[in-house]
Amino acid sequence: MHKLIGRLSLGLFFWATMACVSNEKIIYLQNLEGNTPIAEGELITYEIPEYKLQYNDIIDVNIQTVDDMILSGFNNKAAVSNNQQMQVAGQNGGDVYYMTGYTVDKNGNVRLPIIGDVNVQNKSLEEARLQIETQLRAYVTSELYVKVKLGGIRYSALGEFRRPGKFVVLQDRMTIFEAIANAGDLNTVAKRDEILLIRQYPEGTKLHRLNLNDRNLIGSPFYFIQPNDQIYVEPMKVREVGAGENAAQSLLLFTSILTTALLVVNLFAN
Repeated sequence: MHKLIGRLSLGLFFWATMACVSNEKIIYLQNLEGNTPIAEGELITYEIPEYKLQYNDIIDVNIQTVDDMILSGFNNKAAVSNNQQMQVAGQNGGDVYYMTGYTVDKNGNVRLPIIGDVNVQNKSLEEARLQIETQLRAYVTSELYVKVKLGGIRYSALGEFRRPGKFVVLQDRMTIFEAIANAGDLNTVAKRDEILLIRQYPEGTKLHRLNLNDRNLIGSPFYFIQPNDQIYVEPMKVREVGAGENAAQSLLLFTSILTTALLVVNLFAN
């Protein structure tokens, strides 16, 4: 009987220990074995792919003539008055420019007042701005100021996030770590070395696997997220096993199971 209890205790203790989540699995930006080490303070060059507009994107177009600038200076009154509404929409996952912006249709066009359709598909924001200004010149002879911006960065966070959901962030660029922080960071049981990034391209969709534990991620083209990205995080096996996330939780679970096992053994022994 004592041998049975000893073996049971040893087995449960071994299982609880193996089920713990080690620090190596949850620490971001490590110098992983086999990669060239990157020292702290070392300059890391990164690649920022120029985003090309595609179907279902929403852009904000601001057009001002000389008369508009004389009347209101360099301030955009509409943007200032709608600032509070935009902040509320962004916090709730809505697109802040859905009602006031211009959506790229399936033919790659945005329809603007007076000039009609402007094709912006596969164009950068600067190329789209130049195209709009060129077509406006047929109707406006005075000096023009044309500004084209994306309606924020829209992305979705699914899986093992503390606060999963759809988000709109009002800035021009965002790193994947900023996106994760905006969603409340990852749970302890999140599989950080196999993040699935679902990215939209003009010709279709591609799936990319990322390792958040690897410091070399900063130099990859996926360090900065793009509009309409979806980030999916799978759970580790420890969640499937049902053990604790750390040593203290696993020890508590081990103690509870061992106590129950001893009660059962004692019951049958009597």
